[in-house]
Amino acid sequence: MANSKSLIAYFSRKGNNYVGGSIVNLPIGNTEVIAKKIQKLTGSDMFQIKTVKSYPEDYTETTKVAKEEERKNARPELTEIVDDMESYDVIYLGYPNWWGTMPMAVFTFLESHDFSGKTIIPFCTHEGSGMGSSEHDIKRLCPNAKVLPGLAIRGSSVNNADEDVVNWLKKLDLLP
Repeated sequence: MANSKSLIAYFSRKGNNYVGGSIVNLPIGNTEVIAKKIQKLTGSDMFQIKTVKSYPEDYTETTKVAKEEERKNARPELTEIVDDMESYDVIYLGYPNWWGTMPMAVFTFLESHDFSGKTIIPFCTHEGSGMGSSEHDIKRLCPNAKVLPGLAIRGSSVNNADEDVVNWLKKLDLLP
């Protein structure tokens, strides 16, 4: 798989975030930090999943919106989709763990493409909840894709996660 054409599709939120027990202002979202580490190691193309309607600047307000989206099983509209998804064999799928799974925008993304025959490799950032039910949710949404074991990195540890990312990719035999 190391020679397959790969894409890193990720959802990340910069600005006010909960990290290590405090609200801090992040210039780059935690998931984007990990996505860039994967990109540096794999040479994969990058695609940021963005919503048409931005989440609030305030962290607490964002958690309320995210919880309401989850409660309603909402599908937030995305600014764009991947035009040439059929050209990718491997999709690294990154997201923060919101309320035990992926943000609903990632559900929208998965339902906007056909992942049949593709390999999806999830990774998430979190502050204690790990992958949650996200791997199961991906398998449910993409039943004709192969979903490999994901990587969960604490948001407070993303800047020091290089070794974790390398070891995960090596374990999955994904490094060229």
